[in-house]
Amino acid sequence: MSGEGAPSPYAVEAQGVAKRFGRVTALRRVDLKVPVGGVTALFGHNGAGKTTFLRIAAGLMRPTAGTLKVAGLDARREAAAIRGRLGVVSHDLFLYGDLTARENLEFYGRLYGVADLAERCEEVLVQVDLIHRANSRVRHFSRGMAQRLAIARAFLHRPEILLLDEPYTGLDQRAVAGLNELIEGFREAHHTVLLTTHDHHLGFTMATDIAILRRGEVIHHTPASALSREEFDALYEESLQ
Repeated sequence: MSGEGAPSPYAVEAQGVAKRFGRVTALRRVDLKVPVGGVTALFGHNGAGKTTFLRIAAGLMRPTAGTLKVAGLDARREAAAIRGRLGVVSHDLFLYGDLTARENLEFYGRLYGVADLAERCEEVLVQVDLIHRANSRVRHFSRGMAQRLAIARAFLHRPEILLLDEPYTGLDQRAVAGLNELIEGFREAHHTVLLTTHDHHLGFTMATDIAILRRGEVIHHTPASALSREEFDALYEESLQ
């Protein structure tokens, strides 16, 4: 049975999600509801499970236990339907070095069935300030340029949900400001962002909701507006202990 009927108020709903790699437990138990139309920032120390959870939400790996819904659909049974609704930026950028920036976008756009592909490629390349390098091979890009191209690909097919794992990696201040503008526009269109970042001050500034992971469990989850910067800093520092 697919996720038809009344739309869910949550873009991502995790209940008891766990992930083990042999004897190593990456996620113990994640219970998390990401509201539609907001920016949820997921914080935690290295190894807390942030990347693992985003990879599971993106359908890049399966959980060992628990249930997960994305866009109101069951992540196990309806993975194919979910995939087209997601825009993803991960540590692995999944770009083809021998293709140009435009060719990378055209390749992914065809996979997603983007109807106005030529126009859309132009649009997102302008948005990430890469239109002047549209016909350059990606193998010649700096990390920051490749990151911007991955961001362009995430927006290319007009997804409902963005899953952004450390999206600010390699970006200069101008590119950070540009990404923040894209995220704000995406949220204002009542779409949803779930992101991780080591820059907890930037993440707190962008977030409508915050969640903090420690040792594979969510230990705090609250609207960002409920916390002052000082209160958030204290919670964040506590999570590192």
